Amino acid sequence: MRQILTGARVLAPDALSAPPLDLLLEGDRIAALLPPGTRVADAVPFDAGGRLVIPGLVNGHTHSHGGLAKGSGDKWDLAALLTHGGWIGGGRNLDDKRLSTLLNAVENLKKGCTAVYDLPVEVPAPTPDGLMAMAEAYQTVGLRAVLAPMVADLTFFQATPGLIEALPEKLRARAAAMQAAPLQTTLDAVADAVAGWRYPQVQLGIGPTIPLHGTDEFLRACRKLSARLGLPMQTHVAEARYQAAAGAIRYDGATLLEHMDRLGLVGPWFSVAHGVWLTDSDLALLAARGAGISHNPGANMRLASGIAPARRAIAAGVTLGIGTDGSSSSDNQNMFESMRLAAFASRLWEDAAEDDWLGTAETVQLATTGSAALLGIDAGVIAPGKLADLVLLDLDHVNWAPFNDAANQLVWTEDGSAVTDVMVGGAWKLRDRRVLGLDEAKLARDANEAAQRLREANAGLRAFAHELAPHVACHCRALSQGWTRSRRLLRAE
Repeated sequence: MRQILTGARVLAPDALSAPPLDLLLEGDRIAALLPPGTRVADAVPFDAGGRLVIPGLVNGHTHSHGGLAKGSGDKWDLAALLTHGGWIGGGRNLDDKRLSTLLNAVENLKKGCTAVYDLPVEVPAPTPDGLMAMAEAYQTVGLRAVLAPMVADLTFFQATPGLIEALPEKLRARAAAMQAAPLQTTLDAVADAVAGWRYPQVQLGIGPTIPLHGTDEFLRACRKLSARLGLPMQTHVAEARYQAAAGAIRYDGATLLEHMDRLGLVGPWFSVAHGVWLTDSDLALLAARGAGISHNPGANMRLASGIAPARRAIAAGVTLGIGTDGSSSSDNQNMFESMRLAAFASRLWEDAAEDDWLGTAETVQLATTGSAALLGIDAGVIAPGKLADLVLLDLDHVNWAPFNDAANQLVWTEDGSAVTDVMVGGAWKLRDRRVLGLDEAKLARDANEAAQRLREANAGLRAFAHELAPHVACHCRALSQGWTRSRRLLRAE
């Protein structure tokens, strides 16, 4: 089918202007950008007057299991989040997994996102049925996704040097008894899911969750599976200082990324989530290997992880995208907010001059073409031949009154509330702010019922996590401080 969107302002590929243009679509692609009023006899018209058309935002890093866990904690850093992970995401049945993914997908769509890189978790290991339930949720909403289940063969307590030994005796045995699923169980589940896959807009990947949480044997096996089945890979690398410190201890002074590279994991199929504490040599390595980074500034601030070196990554030649992180670690799926925070964060480096700051047009490109490159999809820009993944914003909305500059207002003033319509692959998925083919009121009722049931079922795990949390915080903080002191001494020498 041919369609033509008429009367709109259309964001230019460089995001520096938004001229009046008509958009001709053929099937799932953009066919042409035409002067306003051009007649195309066989195209179905859509009146986009009073709208700004932008490429769909692409979420470079999220966790769909967070859909049912938003707002779960307050003064948590990453170590605290991982300590509480058992009750936040535990005890879920297949319907819960589908429901959580639906919530994640709907929020992304309604806030102008058309594709996501999702690292979901199933406890204790991924299952073919669980992954297919998540894919069905994305298919129902209409989003594109890379679905890379988080996998590990070591628990957080086993992976963090000295942590189990640092716990009080009454807590130590229970923490030490926790076990991840066996390596082969995890890999077989992913391979079985690939064999039965039937979701064309959702690609399976694999997500070794944190390099410390995998033995070398496990990490090599993940890469072998990735190579055999063509699975993209994303991993949380150097997100928090304690992880960088733990890596230096465990890998005899090598960085986390250097160790992963020695094991063969880093390449064009690979992207880093967060990367807050990557070194300049790490960035050079990522660039040399053709790998990328998802910059998730909201989560990095929310979890007190720090400010990722976005400008240094770009200067090194690394493909950089932007993500939200999950709703249990960043509490929303708003890519407009992520763009704004990315631009803000770039101004907080002490030695950053104005040329080092992320400009608004550049930030929009990171959240569209940058993130699309991480997912490997041919989208993120409005140009002939590209996928027709489009978002329409209401120029009569207060966010756009007056309309002065498209890029500035996308980053500085838009919050998702002006999004009216979203198209994925030439098909409408959101019309007049309503998700097509989905009862949003029922979705909210189901979410509240599931959350209440899961809170009750996980009450014991929650109480245990609250006991553990102060001891975990003390240990991880000490790791971080020791590593920071050693780095300062090295620089002084």
